[in-house]
Amino acid sequence: MTIADDLRALEAEALAAVDASGTLGELEEVRIAFLGKKGSLTAVLRGLGGLSAEERPEAGKVSNEVRRAVESALDSRQAELAGAARAARISAEAVDVTLPGRRRPVGRQHVISQILGEIVEIFMGLGYMVAEGPEVELDYYNFTALNHPPDHPARALQDTFYVRDLSGDRAVVEGESDVLLRTHTSPTQVHVMESQKPPIYVLAPGKVFRRDVADPSHLPQFTQVEGLVVDEGITFGDLKGTLEHFVHQMFGPERRVRLRPHFFPFTEPSAEVDVSCGICGGSGCRTCGGEGWLEILGCGMVDPNVFDFVGIDPEKYTGFAFGMGVERIAMLKYGVPDLRLYVEGDTRFLHQF
Repeated sequence: MTIADDLRALEAEALAAVDASGTLGELEEVRIAFLGKKGSLTAVLRGLGGLSAEERPEAGKVSNEVRRAVESALDSRQAELAGAARAARISAEAVDVTLPGRRRPVGRQHVISQILGEIVEIFMGLGYMVAEGPEVELDYYNFTALNHPPDHPARALQDTFYVRDLSGDRAVVEGESDVLLRTHTSPTQVHVMESQKPPIYVLAPGKVFRRDVADPSHLPQFTQVEGLVVDEGITFGDLKGTLEHFVHQMFGPERRVRLRPHFFPFTEPSAEVDVSCGICGGSGCRTCGGEGWLEILGCGMVDPNVFDFVGIDPEKYTGFAFGMGVERIAMLKYGVPDLRLYVEGDTRFLHQF
């Protein structure tokens, strides 16, 4: 049997193996088996150098024909298998464009952020500017400059978060630290009055912190908005008219407003503001405790002592201040029974807003 016969036998074997390949991986194994460095056809071709001069031309011609036939069969079969694999993948990944898409849930502002935005928008419409201050404050700005006496209960450890002295391991005891987490946003008003001369019309929103146990009506961290006006000729009537406008914008024109005498260290006279109950219309129900009214905020005329701390002449200027909890405004607007619902992250509750 001549070498040409061996080459033709290998050609037939290789072509049969190519036809039998069902995947691109199997076809690659066939290529390596016949045309690889250690392939059977490659081994025969390497032996052509040992042939006699008479046998070499015929053997060379046959070897080239065989190699081209095998390579051509491999290329053809590869194209067929690649096309079949592509068709199968397209079929498996086919998308019915007539089907509705899968909607991803879209996030929205938290209800407290929404209400805060509404409050700010109402007062900006009256010409107020928004001011911001630090959440970690000095005792002077949080209490002293707001006319709180040294023995005021709000300064006690059971009501205020004081910052521990980092120079040692001892815990802060009452009176030993003048750094604290602000209990209201009123310190921002003091900063504004120190840096800006009247007329002043500012709104101070932000987080505040108190040592309260979380319950349906209290949170240790909540959002507060305080307003301050300082100008010539400001009266309590201006305060009442401003707050009535706010209530009507926030809760609707049908809601009534009343002011009750109260006491705050930094305002005199002071008042608490009530709005008629939106559930019973003021006739009395469980929500309002049968009173027909719900408290929403505190307010009053700025105490002259506060003006003395910031260098504003109380003989020339008067002003008013008010403060409200955003969570409570949202509670009254939407009839939410428990403040803790705002911070628990239950999406069933939050989706309502």
